[in-house]
Amino acid sequence: MCLAVPGRVIDIGERDGTRMATVDFGGVVKEVCLEYLPDLRVGEYAIVHVGFALQRLDEESARQTLELFAELGLLQEEFGDPWEQAAAEAGGWPFGDDSTTQEAARQ
Repeated sequence: MCLAVPGRVIDIGERDGTRMATVDFGGVVKEVCLEYLPDLRVGEYAIVHVGFALQRLDEESARQTLELFAELGLLQEEFGDPWEQAAAEAGGWPFGDDSTTQEAARQ
């Protein structure tokens, strides 16, 4: 599933002529394109979908949405470790259950 997730802009810069931001999604930090919201500023919130900031959002709405997504497990689904997700869907780690094996599988 691919969600539109609210996030807080923590830094803004330019990459290859494109205005980009570092955005915090409740602890997960990603790089986001700001071409659709060129006047977005550090500290503001936006709804982000597939790496593009699409709409400005107030802080309270962003926090409520992030809390709801977290309760439903949607943030883990959207941003979680794909190795852990695959293992969970398969019923466990294929080479054992100890943490050493799991850590090696992630690398």
